[in-house]
Amino acid sequence: MSRAERERQMLDVAERIFGEHGYQATSMDEIAELCGVSKPMLYEYFGSKEGLLRACIARSRAELHDVTRKALAGAAEPRDMLRRGMSAYFGFVDSHSRSFAMLLQQPLAGPPGSAGEIEETRQQQSALIAGVLRAFAPAAPDVAVLAYTEIIMGASERLALWGTGRDDVTPDELARHMTDFCWQGLGPYLS
Repeated sequence: MSRAERERQMLDVAERIFGEHGYQATSMDEIAELCGVSKPMLYEYFGSKEGLLRACIARSRAELHDVTRKALAGAAEPRDMLRRGMSAYFGFVDSHSRSFAMLLQQPLAGPPGSAGEIEETRQQQSALIAGVLRAFAPAAPDVAVLAYTEIIMGASERLALWGTGRDDVTPDELARHMTDFCWQGLGPYLS
């Protein structure tokens, strides 16, 4: 297995185990065993359990940015852009539901650096959202764009947590609810 393939395997297993057990209850021994590697190899790749968690978060941040950016690129109208962005976000959360829930519900239970990594992910998504709002709501004051960005971020996280593990709601339904909600609030500013 190449180094990149091995690293991807380790991150996949670590994300699943962190999501199932939480950071504190996860052991490097278990991750190494499930990967079929030695514990020293995990340390060689990531330095520590904290380094492994931070690498999982960094990978997820890059993937989330990529899927949402690509979804937004395919839209021409504001409502379609909003729906596509929300669908990409909730679809991503659904495919990472255990780790997503663990990170949002227990950000302080992890190592000190993990809260900063999570906030960096929020800031990345905020910048993406604010850019879209500025493009489609040029008459909105800066403070309104920033406020709506924070509202969208907070509401999306809470709705995603609510939807995690539910069999009676799909990511597309969550996206529709969020799009409908946002559209009503942003209406006065859209051109």
